[in-house]
Amino acid sequence: MCPDQTAFPMATHSTLLARFDHAEYRLCRRLNRGVEHTWVRVLFKTASRLGDGVIWYALMLALPLMYGDPGLRVGLVMLATSAVNLATYKFLKRTFVRERPFIRHAGISLAQAPLDRYSFPSGHTLHAVAFTWQACAAFPELGFVLVPLALAIAASRVVLGLHYPTDVLVGALLGVITGSIGAALV
Repeated sequence: MCPDQTAFPMATHSTLLARFDHAEYRLCRRLNRGVEHTWVRVLFKTASRLGDGVIWYALMLALPLMYGDPGLRVGLVMLATSAVNLATYKFLKRTFVRERPFIRHAGISLAQAPLDRYSFPSGHTLHAVAFTWQACAAFPELGFVLVPLALAIAASRVVLGLHYPTDVLVGALLGVITGSIGAALV
């Protein structure tokens, strides 16, 4: 391959994402203004921190205690899904190299430090949707807690200035895919 051929896909990714960044800026800014209110900032920072993994690992440990062997199977599939999701979103972040909104736009306030540099896709949303999908497929009664939690985690990523809406949307789509595959394996 010629050097021009290897650079072309990245330039295409960068150009496409730059267009999305510009188109999404106003929505990001509107949602990000919520952090000016203490209760909004606290709510979404809490949701985001829960999405760092603590709540999902606690759920994986609690499922066998609550449901026995079926809970253990779901917890193990969730753990395997976590590894697949981690590899997937790290690969995509290195491939697309999309800067976070607070880096690209001075009008976006950072309300919580990011775990890594790039924003596409949202790993928090990817995991939240996948784990919620798997747990609720096996134990629908958990939906009344897990669905609002997953939605709050996803929303927090935009409100806190960490992600664009398309980062969250793609993270959710990937979460549905990996969550569905995992749920089918249980």
